Amino acid sequence: MDWTVWFDAHDYEVARQVLQRGIGALAVVAFWSTLNQFRPLLGEHGLLPVPELLRRASWLRGPSLFRWGYTDRRLVAVAVAGIALGTSIVLGLPQLGPPWLPMLVFLALWLLYLSIVNVGQTFYGFGWEMLLCEALFTAAFLGSDQVPPPVTVIVAVWWLVFRLEFGAGMIKIRGGREWRDLTALMYHHETQPMPGPLSRQAHLLPPWFHRGEVLGNHFAQLVVPFLLFVPGWVGAAAAVVVIVTQLWLIVTGNFAWLNWITVVLAASAVPDSVWHAIIPAIPQSLGTDATASPLWWMPIVLVASALLLVLSWWPLRNLLAHRQLMNAAFNRWMLVNAYGAFGTVTKRRIEIVVEGTLDEVPDEDAAWREYGFKGKPGDVRALPRQWAPYHLRLDWLMWFLPLGRLWEPWFEVLLERLLAADAPTLALLAHDPFDGVPPRWLRVRAYHYRFATRREFLATRERWVRTLEGEVMPPATSGLE
Repeated sequence: MDWTVWFDAHDYEVARQVLQRGIGALAVVAFWSTLNQFRPLLGEHGLLPVPELLRRASWLRGPSLFRWGYTDRRLVAVAVAGIALGTSIVLGLPQLGPPWLPMLVFLALWLLYLSIVNVGQTFYGFGWEMLLCEALFTAAFLGSDQVPPPVTVIVAVWWLVFRLEFGAGMIKIRGGREWRDLTALMYHHETQPMPGPLSRQAHLLPPWFHRGEVLGNHFAQLVVPFLLFVPGWVGAAAAVVVIVTQLWLIVTGNFAWLNWITVVLAASAVPDSVWHAIIPAIPQSLGTDATASPLWWMPIVLVASALLLVLSWWPLRNLLAHRQLMNAAFNRWMLVNAYGAFGTVTKRRIEIVVEGTLDEVPDEDAAWREYGFKGKPGDVRALPRQWAPYHLRLDWLMWFLPLGRLWEPWFEVLLERLLAADAPTLALLAHDPFDGVPPRWLRVRAYHYRFATRREFLATRERWVRTLEGEVMPPATSGLE
């Protein structure tokens, strides 16, 4: 029927393939991260046990399959199911069937991950958790290979990228002065939560380059997002700008899957015709076997699109508000959220260092040995690793400690587990200096870390220069006495 022609976006088949498979791949990473880390962090014997949360909480912030009881076995079942379903999407298997099949798979992934996030407490309090939830729900209505991609869902993805980028840009402009005087990135590469292997080289670039980075960031986040809604070459060019800026963030830092999913979502603005012009091997229009979407599929998509449209009022109002919220969900389902990060940039890097000793007398003459984390800076000679899109949750929260309350409940439990040489807890670390033997004493110190200059590195082969700031916790033994 001619009046339904507007519904089908025939020129965005590549965009759909990138969206479905890319979001599916990142869901696999998220569930894999959960499988490896959830139990020692939040499991039955975790640092913040979910069973304890369920006992004392009269309500959760949203729906969860664990509302009626949590066990580590159920968590493993949920994570493994998520990995299996996400892998099927990456392989394109559900997409071979009718449009309702990938829809059900994506909705299942959304509900499974939502169940985890809603009991994840502070370890799942990051903006990219709700971003993945929203992306999984939105991608559910992209259809299968049997139907063209729906226009309304493609536009909904553009709206998601807009909120993600423009929201971050507005947070910065309204935030610290360093974003307005163009000095923010003279600090950020050094003080970001988890530096990568190229972060030091980025930090040592000249000031004029860092000022250019900030200007480029403002352009990419405050101007370019509006152009995503212009179909064709304009929208494609806007997508390229977003992707390039995100790739720079990927190679200079470790922000879990935040930058990676932004790349995937932004690629939705590149039509097949542009892909063909850039890479002639890609057909100008991949098309589908069906000339139009079946009538039964249209109301399903339109109802979902209408829901996203109605829920857009709250994040839109937030974007225009004087006191803009950062990374906020306005409903229990984590749909159509507000995004934004790094409204202010930390100027000095303070690292919390945990040390232990086997000596009976915990004085300065004792042989203190330092626990090594996987991503958090510690060893001054070590080259930071690239972990993203994998998410090291404990390492990230260690970065937050000196920025807020230095003595979080989970941190005290962590120290108790280290004193007991608890194997699941030690598995979260990169290095146990005692090889599974419980230390007699622990102490916690704060150090100021800065990147070594090129001259300092050549002289010492140390990538970090650190200075003792003070003692956070004096030597303590069993029971942290």
